[in-house]
Amino acid sequence: MERPGFFFCICPDAALMRSWMERELLEPLKNAGGAGGLLGGAAPSSAPDVQTWWADEGLDRRFWDALTLLAMDGRTRVLVVRGAHQLPADVWKKLSSALATPRPGILPVFCLECPWEKGQPKLPAHVAKLKCLAFAEKQQWLWRSAGLEPRSLRQYVQREAVARRLSMSPEALNTLSEMLIPDASAIRGVLEQLSLASPDGSVDVALVRQMTEFTPDAVIFDFIRQLENGNARAVWKTLLREGDGGESLLFPLLTLMAREARTLWQMMAGEKVFVPQYVEAEKRRLAAKLGFEGLTAVFEALTAAELAVKSGARSPLQAMEELVASLSMLFGSATQEGRRPC
Repeated sequence: MERPGFFFCICPDAALMRSWMERELLEPLKNAGGAGGLLGGAAPSSAPDVQTWWADEGLDRRFWDALTLLAMDGRTRVLVVRGAHQLPADVWKKLSSALATPRPGILPVFCLECPWEKGQPKLPAHVAKLKCLAFAEKQQWLWRSAGLEPRSLRQYVQREAVARRLSMSPEALNTLSEMLIPDASAIRGVLEQLSLASPDGSVDVALVRQMTEFTPDAVIFDFIRQLENGNARAVWKTLLREGDGGESLLFPLLTLMAREARTLWQMMAGEKVFVPQYVEAEKRRLAAKLGFEGLTAVFEALTAAELAVKSGARSPLQAMEELVASLSMLFGSATQEGRRPC
C-alpha cells in the first residue's frame, strides 16, 4: 500500500485495531527506518516517532504543532488519535482543513472506536459526513472491522492459542469459546492465564473448567470491561449466553466490581495502588472521568443488589438484571458525555 497522507481505523475492539496498525501501518515504516511500535518503548533514532493522543482530553497546541510542523530528525511522525469519534464538529472542521495539505513524514491516524449495529459503525452525524473520511475511503486510506463476532471467535481463540504454543483439545476449545465474549484483549488475558496454568502447553477441558470455577475473573473480566465501556449490548449477550441467565455471575461480579471501584476510589484520593502497568493509565483516566460521585453510584448499585438478595426482596437473577441495568446506564451515560475513554 502506498504511504497515505492520513488514515482512519474504524473498529470497536481496541486490541484488534492496535494489532492491525502494528502490522499494516507501522511494520512498513519499521522496515524502512528501524524498529518502533505503537506501544512505545526504546527504539533506534531512525524509528517512527509514534505519539498517542486521546480525543476526550482534547487536542492541545502540542498536537497541532506535531501535525503541522515538519520533523527535523528525518523520522516519520505517526500521530494516533484514540476515540476520534468523540471530537466535536468544530475540531473536525479544523482537522479537515489541516489534512487538505499533505505533509511528508507526518501520518495522522484517527481511531473511530464506536460500537457497530447492523453491520455498520454508529458514527456521530458530523463524523459520518466528513469529506476527509469520504476521501480516505476513496483512496483506500481506511480500515474497518466490526471486531470479533460469535462465529469468528472460536477461530480467533485457536489462532491466539497456537501463537502461545498452547495445544487445546477440541472440547476445551469449544468450552473456552462459549465462555468468552468477543473481545480480543480479554481473550488474550484468559489465554495468558492458561499458559501460566499449563507449563507443558497442554490444555484440556478440565483445566478450562477449573480456571472458570476458581478464577471468576476469567469470565467476569470481559463482563466488567463491557460495563465500563457502556456497551450494554455486549453485557446482555453475556447474560444470555449463561445457562441460568447470568444468575451464577452475581456474587463474583459484586466482589470483583467492588474491588475495581475501591481501586479507582484510591486513585482519585491520591493513594498508592498496585495495578499492572499496561492498564494503569486507563484506570486513572477512568477514575478521573467518573469522579467520586460516579464511583459512589457504583457502590450504591452493588450494595442494593446484595441487600435485595439477602433480604429476600429479589432473586439472584432479578438482582443481577437490575444491577446490570443500573451499571449500564451509569457507564453508558459517562461514555455519551465524553467522560470516559473509548
